[in-house]
Amino acid sequence: MAITKDMSILEVVQKYPDTAEVFMNAGMGCLGCAAAHFENIEQGALAHGIDVDALMQGLNDCVGATANA
Repeated sequence: MAITKDMSILEVVQKYPDTAEVFMNAGMGCLGCAAAHFENIEQGALAHGIDVDALMQGLNDCVGATANA
């Protein structure tokens, strides 16, 4: 299953623990913060000024999936 930008940050990290490193390397080191519990990937990336498409590519490469969104 591909990771999509509307998935919650926490959901992705819980399901795919290896993605934590991708988030951290992208500049989203706040995986334990309250926002990670309710923000989706796109919201979190935009809040941190991170390229959403590049982040999505990195996350899906990490889990070996192909992103559709």
